[in-house]
Amino acid sequence: MLKSFNKTLLGAALIGASLAPHAFAETTLNALFMAQAAYSEADVRAMTDAFAKANPDIKVNLEFVPYEGLHDKTVLAQGSGGGYDVVLFDVIWPAEYATNKVLVDVSSRVTDEMKKGVLPGAWTTVQYDGKYYGMPWILDTKYLFYNKEILEKAGIKAPPKTWDELTEQAKTIKDKGLLATPIAWSWSQAEAAICDYTTLVSAYGGDFLKDGKPAFQTGGGLDALKYMVSSYSSGLTNPNSKEFLEEDVRKVFENGDAAFALNWTYMYNMANNPKDSKVAGKVGVVPAPGIAGKSEASAVNGSMGLGITSASQHPDEAWKYITFMTAQATQNAYAKLSLPIWASSYEDPDVIKGQEELISAAKIGLAAMYPRPTTPKYQELSTALQQAIQESLLGQSSPEDALKSAADNSGL
Repeated sequence: MLKSFNKTLLGAALIGASLAPHAFAETTLNALFMAQAAYSEADVRAMTDAFAKANPDIKVNLEFVPYEGLHDKTVLAQGSGGGYDVVLFDVIWPAEYATNKVLVDVSSRVTDEMKKGVLPGAWTTVQYDGKYYGMPWILDTKYLFYNKEILEKAGIKAPPKTWDELTEQAKTIKDKGLLATPIAWSWSQAEAAICDYTTLVSAYGGDFLKDGKPAFQTGGGLDALKYMVSSYSSGLTNPNSKEFLEEDVRKVFENGDAAFALNWTYMYNMANNPKDSKVAGKVGVVPAPGIAGKSEASAVNGSMGLGITSASQHPDEAWKYITFMTAQATQNAYAKLSLPIWASSYEDPDVIKGQEELISAAKIGLAAMYPRPTTPKYQELSTALQQAIQESLLGQSSPEDALKSAADNSGL
């Protein structure tokens, strides 16, 4: 009897041993995200918790860095032979990441249903040379935000439709003593300044590159920088704009110290939150203006995607996580900080409710999105342009000379 009992115990132990690794197997993914704009860190954690509940066999370690550190952190991790499975990447990086095999080509994983359901413009975020290197996640452009109360006090009936009108309205506000410096921009020597510059390049109908060579030093590219310098030197632009990133612009606007501000989608609902904002309920938003005879509106493609790194040992699990994070249900639930990539979401009353004005601006802005140049040497080009903008704003160089120097130092 005892022998038989011991056999039973042994059998149970063996069965348990054979099941244990399978039952408790856990794949750990490392994911790199951005700690500013769009979805908040708390939102990304909440989305990831929901994924973990639905997929108990997959654990996701999250890391957040400021946007300025996202690119280098991704590339350096690849070089060390470890690092991340899933990374957030900007629309400007697929050319470099594809060329240097930082991201995996996921074209075979993208279904026809995904291709049909996602807004066409969103796909440009993750494509290079006809291949897909991830899923679009943050669909974004910069909008013109304005303080309705200040415009009303200045006797201004409607927000500006052109950049020249913006200058005129800012001058009216300044002349009436309502605000000393009515406009706030993010013109720090960083990618933020390139996004504002690109918005203006799109308004002026400029080109960054022609036949692979720099073209921003003439035409619309030069006009765009001249506008920035003029706005800065006129005293209409907050002088600290040359050091501002987007979060600084948001804080200045929310404090009631700017009548106009160029910023991403996320600012709309944050500036309308009475807990933190002094201008809640007074926030207006329209597409960034155009140029008379050249454009109706202007916009930069500031979208971002989620991709699988070539160093990942768990590409299937990584893709599972990416498709959860970019799923329509997930995006609709968090649509107050970043608008969904899915076309049919814009007919969803829950997505639209409370942000009708933003959705209305988005329909024009998202359709007008202008790309920063697609080149594997983007980082060099961007650094040269950032320096040119800063030198011009500080009066150390004319826009013509600064952009000519940037073209020479762009690596193209």
